[in-house]
Amino acid sequence: MGELFDKISSDEDPITKLLSKIPGFSGYIERKERRDADKLLREQIAKQFEVYRVRVGELQEGFASAGELTYLDDLEKAAMKLQTFIDKVSNAEYGYSGFFDAVKINEEELAKIYQFDLALLDLGDEISAGIENVTASVDTDGLPAAIRHLVGLTRDLVTTFEGRDEILVAIE
Repeated sequence: MGELFDKISSDEDPITKLLSKIPGFSGYIERKERRDADKLLREQIAKQFEVYRVRVGELQEGFASAGELTYLDDLEKAAMKLQTFIDKVSNAEYGYSGFFDAVKINEEELAKIYQFDLALLDLGDEISAGIENVTASVDTDGLPAAIRHLVGLTRDLVTTFEGRDEILVAIE
């Protein structure tokens, strides 16, 4: 996660670097860089989870084409949870203005937030594996359990993202 912030920081132009020497202005620049890094991170997370949502949609299409309508509602729940997560990530205010405007965040608190974001990406890996498990379970007795597991993972994803706001509120 620090790599994203470093990437944004390394893109400073000479004027910005010069202005950062003005007392008080560097704090403004750091807040802007954090907002930019947060925006970049969340755009990447949303793109990654959009891929998973599309994959679930493809599973739905496959079941519908094969006349297997039994699992469509459950897969729709997973697709809707993924879309809800994508919408929350994409539409949340970048940089959490209350967090970035006046609060002086220490490195330990920032590390907690980055760890949280990393956990979201790890959940993405679990969801990807869950989708693969559903695909591998087609025409087996394990299909219902694989779909239930995927739905549970997507539900956990939305709940986990909502927990990020709780961390930010605690820091404020």
